[in-house]
Amino acid sequence: MILIADSGSTKTDWRMMDASGVHEQVFTAGINPQYLDSNQIYTIFEQELLPNLKEKTPTVIYYYGAGCSSPERNLRVEQALQKVFPNSEAHVDHDLLAAARALCGHQPGVACILGTGSNSCLYDGKKVVDNVPSLGFLMGDEGSGAYLGKMLIRAYLYRELPEELATSLKNRYNLTKDGILDAVYYTDMPSTYLATFAKFMHEKRKDPVVHAMIHENFTDFFERHVCKYKGFTEVPVNFVGSVAFHFSDTLHQVAKKYGAHIGNIIQSPSEGLIKYHQELLAVTDNK
Repeated sequence: MILIADSGSTKTDWRMMDASGVHEQVFTAGINPQYLDSNQIYTIFEQELLPNLKEKTPTVIYYYGAGCSSPERNLRVEQALQKVFPNSEAHVDHDLLAAARALCGHQPGVACILGTGSNSCLYDGKKVVDNVPSLGFLMGDEGSGAYLGKMLIRAYLYRELPEELATSLKNRYNLTKDGILDAVYYTDMPSTYLATFAKFMHEKRKDPVVHAMIHENFTDFFERHVCKYKGFTEVPVNFVGSVAFHFSDTLHQVAKKYGAHIGNIIQSPSEGLIKYHQELLAVTDNK
């Protein structure tokens, strides 16, 4: 029995499975070792994951997570997993690898993550061969929900939104300047807070001001990420994540402007990962 985790900054999707299929699915809070230490991660595992696994213990854990981009950060997750599952073998990898496996399978392509945060890579069908770095919500995260939220909230605070739109936004979220600044600068996961405003933007996406922000969001992502990959117009450019999925119409418009061909757009990589690991289990069982 193996346990697969697909973790973003907002939520983590856990699947307990074997070659025959998925036996348990559990959702927990999002985990990002860029912002959380090992003890904080362990608390999430202990309180939200363990009680829902019905005492099943995996032999191997495959954890794919946002922020798992360095040995130091990966170690934080590994330590928490080993504390919860002392007899399990744990593998912690970047969510880029999960995206590439789920989106591209065994074919070359560009794999992009557009959810709470953003990232991308060039995949040769076996491994990630190039990655324009993700700089996080302060310096980057173009294309993401956090980037959209930052654009909207900045315009709101600078009094650049039409009055009707600003009033609707303020009333929906009971916004105050101090409340916004506290959430952005004094909480553990500010990108998650900013990304909550993407839902409002989706509802108002036909408003010219909001549409322009969405278009600019994806334009910035293509300019700073997708267009940097050699041959990006010659292979499919694929997307996973809620922002890509829900704003796909505008995403197609921007991709066309740059001569890119969009392949798959999916909301979550989980099903692709399940297929990938089922194939591995089947090969192992047949040996």
